[in-house]
Amino acid sequence: MSKSRSLALDWGWNTTAPTAAAMAAGGAYSLAAAGSLTGLPPAYALLAAGTGAAAQGAADFYQRRPMAHALARCTAWLAAGGWCATTVAAHDALTWDAAGWWGAGTAAAVVLARGLAAAEESARTDRAQRKLQKWANGKAAQWQRRLADLFRLDGHTVDGVTPWPDDVGYTVRVQMPDSTPELPADAPRKLAGALRLPRGGGVQITDGTTYGEIMIHVTVKDVMSEDLPFPDDTSITSINDPITLGRYTNGDPAVMRLLDDCGLLVGQTGSGKSNTINVANAELLKTNDCVIWHIDTTGAGISMPWLRSWAIDGTSPVPLIDWVADTEEEAHIMLDVALAGIPARKSGYQDLMASANDDKIPVSPAVPEILLVVDEIAELPMALMNKLDSVVNTGRAARIRDLLCGLRATQDVITAAMKKQSRNRGGMRVSDPEELHHLFPSGSGRLAPKAAPHRGCGFLSAPDEDDVVSDPAPFKAYRITPKDIARLAPQFAGRRPGLDEVFLGTEPGRYYASRWGRVLPRLYKGTTLAKTTRPYTTMEILRPPLDKVTGLPLTGADQSSSTTATTTLAAEAENTAPDADGRFGSGALAALLGATRTTNPPAAAPAPASGAPDSEPEAAGESNVIRASFGRVIEETGGPADRPDPVPALLRSVHDTVVAAGGRMHTSDLAARLGLDPNALGTELGHLLRKVGVERPGKGTVRAGADGESKSGYLAETLADAITRYRNTQ
Repeated sequence: MSKSRSLALDWGWNTTAPTAAAMAAGGAYSLAAAGSLTGLPPAYALLAAGTGAAAQGAADFYQRRPMAHALARCTAWLAAGGWCATTVAAHDALTWDAAGWWGAGTAAAVVLARGLAAAEESARTDRAQRKLQKWANGKAAQWQRRLADLFRLDGHTVDGVTPWPDDVGYTVRVQMPDSTPELPADAPRKLAGALRLPRGGGVQITDGTTYGEIMIHVTVKDVMSEDLPFPDDTSITSINDPITLGRYTNGDPAVMRLLDDCGLLVGQTGSGKSNTINVANAELLKTNDCVIWHIDTTGAGISMPWLRSWAIDGTSPVPLIDWVADTEEEAHIMLDVALAGIPARKSGYQDLMASANDDKIPVSPAVPEILLVVDEIAELPMALMNKLDSVVNTGRAARIRDLLCGLRATQDVITAAMKKQSRNRGGMRVSDPEELHHLFPSGSGRLAPKAAPHRGCGFLSAPDEDDVVSDPAPFKAYRITPKDIARLAPQFAGRRPGLDEVFLGTEPGRYYASRWGRVLPRLYKGTTLAKTTRPYTTMEILRPPLDKVTGLPLTGADQSSSTTATTTLAAEAENTAPDADGRFGSGALAALLGATRTTNPPAAAPAPASGAPDSEPEAAGESNVIRASFGRVIEETGGPADRPDPVPALLRSVHDTVVAAGGRMHTSDLAARLGLDPNALGTELGHLLRKVGVERPGKGTVRAGADGESKSGYLAETLADAITRYRNTQ
């Protein structure tokens, strides 16, 4: 927790040498004046001066000051005592003559004190530099031998060793030989073992300022085991400046620059990723020219702490998080608004960009940056991932950027666009070091995961002030608690900017105003909301219609890529009627899997296989195109024989059932609805999807049902994609 900032008396003697001399001279004059009026014996003045000189001599000896300096100070004390005794004996302390001598003596004492202090400070600095140089020379010699012994180097030069503050570690600058421009990949581990560094310490190797130069950063203490409280500074900042997530091991700030580039943050459960996201939220909320949107379809956990002061407590007049997408439907609406706003901003602010002589919109409170913070990206379906990729690829000039967060740094979680466009990358604690190597291709061979073993630790790579991406380095994130958030939220609320009319003036933008009317009832079920939410919830709530096939909201955004497939599949969905009870039951599937009739009978019916039960006689003029075997659905399809349908009947039936259920179903519920065995259904559907190269997002798990439990299941979007691919193969 942060320390109290209440006023307190300072009893420390934090005075400079000239000030101390002036104070001593003032005391001498006061003593002389009081003694002249009261008849004080002069010997008392001499006694006081002698005591002061003795104390000064002892202090100088203890602090190892030069003997000449100690004699000068003791002489000043005795001179002041002699003047004081003479003045007391003559009873003329209040005369101009005595005052003149006192003034001259005071001036001389101040000048002498300043000169002595400057000389001693210079001497201390010189001693410290000599001591440091001696230490650095010794370290350099040790490293010269160590590198030669461990890696058999010859011709390398250790140019210098620079210590870090608080004796946390140091940096070694090495010029490598021409034949060996860099150390091997396992060098950090070998060096850490040779130095016997503690857990939490470690060695990191980065490139120097020139080719052939390397920097070896050595952390000799475990500086990551303790929490770093989030700083109390709440001054207004700008998104043009970097946001600080924590500290590197050498004490430098660990920053991300999110004005032009996207960010990527990964970490397994319990690594401190959520805390780091909240630190990023706090840093972004310090600004007055950045609007924050959240996408978190797993419960809006990154948003709820920041919304409480507005939605529940009523201490913030506006929501700190401008928009929260807690469901896939709301996320589609949000991303449609963002995607429509990108070209609107690019065309609408041409004059503004021309006046700034920049091809990107200058950010201000009137035209703020929009930053989408997306958590648990692995839980998002492919349709949302595609839209996120579009924002990542096209939103830079329009000042719409993303901070994407996930549990793993693997190819099935992070798309190629997300990785390529995210120059800010943070990897919290992970169980598999190869994930860090996938996240940080630059310098990945030199990463030592044990250098960041504690919760809240990780590795960070981001552009520096010169826009050069640094190698990943271990850092410790600040710790921000719910009490910190409750204290900071009302302070940040007054600086939240609003969105510009150009951005919201698109077709999907009409759904922005009533966003909280759609979201708040889901986030706070049965909870009384604060009065501060009424201006956002009392208006007419707009909800976009849903596509009959994909279940996606139709916001008016450009959806030409899926228009053809949507139209075709929607027509089929209308022609497929449910059972009498309103459900697509086993009877409907049986009808789809039943024999498809044709007007041309075969020449002769095939004889039944040996041991197989006799089949029912065929009606005259008709033949079975789909056989009775359930597995044969994969190979044979329904439809007229002269114009076969390339889409398997089972896939069409399952798709219609999932659409009717709201766009997502667990496999067990789907099997029960169709009257099939869950294992058999899953096996057949898996084969059908793999045949056209369709993968289920999130490893096949979906959140469905009344309790929103995450289990194996299917999305209407995935099934629609497979149907489209089957049709395209015709």
